[in-house]
Amino acid sequence: MTKRLLCVLNREPVWPPPIWLMRQAGRYLPEYRAIRAEAGTFIELCTRPELAAEVTLQPVRRFGLDAAILFSDILMLPWALGYGLRFQDGEGPVLPRLEPGDIERLDLRRLPDAIAPILETVQRVHTALDDECTLIGFAGGPFTVACYMIEGGGSRGHARVRAMAYREPQHLAALIRRLTDATISYCAAQAEAGAEVLMLFDTWAGLLSPRLLRQHVVGPTRNIVAALKTRFPDVPVIGFPRLAGTLLGEYARVTGVDAVGMDTVTDPAVAASLVPAETVLQGNLDPMALCTGGLALATETQAILSALRGRPHIFNLGHGILPETRPEHVAELVRLVRSA
Repeated sequence: MTKRLLCVLNREPVWPPPIWLMRQAGRYLPEYRAIRAEAGTFIELCTRPELAAEVTLQPVRRFGLDAAILFSDILMLPWALGYGLRFQDGEGPVLPRLEPGDIERLDLRRLPDAIAPILETVQRVHTALDDECTLIGFAGGPFTVACYMIEGGGSRGHARVRAMAYREPQHLAALIRRLTDATISYCAAQAEAGAEVLMLFDTWAGLLSPRLLRQHVVGPTRNIVAALKTRFPDVPVIGFPRLAGTLLGEYARVTGVDAVGMDTVTDPAVAASLVPAETVLQGNLDPMALCTGGLALATETQAILSALRGRPHIFNLGHGILPETRPEHVAELVRLVRSA
């Protein structure tokens, strides 16, 4: 059987495009909520391979998507390095606010043992998937992970990390170097365990000025991609520099990623004009259109398909599925894309 996602990432013509969705496993699915209740804490869910593998497979079974993405979280990397992390219901991730002295205490020697359960999940899913479905591993971009560590969790304005970028640039650079090294090791381990594609989520790339985005997002991503391609030349890498705007083209050219994820506000036609012709575009349906369903979903889906027809494309969202999304809307989206 043919894995349509891998065909597209190998620049082979595929129409209609393959489809998978960011956060396709999660709270909108009743079967996920049942497993989540059994697990206890979110970290326990991520580190119990039998449960994490089941959650990873649930949306593939239900919707027949072209890819499964490892169920985990980008903050499991600092957790694996010995940095404090907990998930508070209704609040999200909570971490100690990083101070410069904390950087040297991020221990890369802890990584292999800490991520062993996550790698077991990758192995279990790889074994369970059929010959048409691709397994995606992932990590957060070093800058985005740094944002959560410096802010102590989520933040509206990310004032602390932006201030550090200007007032203590040497500390932010040191943190990103440490996280870049860890990300290379983490992604390489996922590839060895059976991940066929790797994705880097730089959700907060758009916080930065162009100069700083080049330094803290483009540069580290280039280093990660180069290191991974040296070891795994046949494993494609998807980059998602959210809100990078017109720097999307430079990001694609300089980093060497095989595909670029477009956020919700990106015009697909403009993105296609910015990135190299061989770069695959991924995205970028508004998650609210999916949540709304009906005519809104059909109209927005058709606009994206029309804009990118004739170009290598992976259909996805511009950000993650909203928890209040009805599963039948996801089924309808898959039908719309497959019937294009």
